[in-house]
Amino acid sequence: MTEQHSSHTTHDAADDARNRDIMIYVNGDIVRRDEAKVSVYDAGFMLGDGMWEGMRLYNGKWAFFDEHMDRFFNSCKAVSLDVGMDKAGILHALSKTAAANGMTHDVHCRLMLTRGIKDKPFQHPGLSRSGPTLVLIMEHSKPVNSLQSAGIRLATVPQVRGLPMSQDAKLNSHSKLNCIIACLQAEAVGADEGLMLDPHGFVNTTNACNFFIVRRGEVWTSTGDYCMNGVTRQKIIDLCRGSDIPVYEKNFSLYEAYGADEAFLTGTFGAQTPVASIDGKTIGSGDRTTTAHLQGLYKELVRANTGAT
Repeated sequence: MTEQHSSHTTHDAADDARNRDIMIYVNGDIVRRDEAKVSVYDAGFMLGDGMWEGMRLYNGKWAFFDEHMDRFFNSCKAVSLDVGMDKAGILHALSKTAAANGMTHDVHCRLMLTRGIKDKPFQHPGLSRSGPTLVLIMEHSKPVNSLQSAGIRLATVPQVRGLPMSQDAKLNSHSKLNCIIACLQAEAVGADEGLMLDPHGFVNTTNACNFFIVRRGEVWTSTGDYCMNGVTRQKIIDLCRGSDIPVYEKNFSLYEAYGADEAFLTGTFGAQTPVASIDGKTIGSGDRTTTAHLQGLYKELVRANTGAT
């Protein structure tokens, strides 16, 4: 008999009524949620032509702001997308939006920048002539407790993360269709999220988060060549190295993943989320000692970075 397990994702948040009437930043204006709109001619809506970042606010400070901005500005540079302001300008816009919402803690922001409104509904980037569109959506947001207790069920999916010369997975772009297809494929077989392989068949990432396994006290993750180089991913690698926990960025197959003692996902929203099973195979014995230890180290790192209590 199949175990009954309600579906959830790594981005499930506890409901907060305050989010129904939030204020949103749209190109310098702060407007109510139901009034926040972009043009149907916007390159982001029309073509997925844009970059985004997800960040969290603790104790009035954006965690690992510099790292997020480095990735964001590098991504925009790679696709010749003019941000229109420097890092200080982004921070000012974030502060302005947080203040308008009275937000200081347990807040998640999705920062979105597109190439802007196009003169005609066609592909060429030169048709976006009026400057970029910047939108900041902030919500009161805490992961639901079930993410830690039940864990995430993964299913290996046919959709892969492609080679850098097709669409480099390091770009946090608005064009997320490949990840959406992977998510749909996982849901079709009753899983919560899709475990995506790289073009060579090695374990890579999920449709939404970076993926780690623990084997005999060692922490493994992919090479990083075909996945989003997540800020939280790098923090976990750094924490392992600073705590004498063996950590490896390497190729490994489903064979090692199925036989792992523990597995977990990393991401800005959920931090570290345990994996319960892959393709219906339970991971380990349920002992998540290494995952719990890393979660504790990461919480301390966030406190040190933001001054949060």
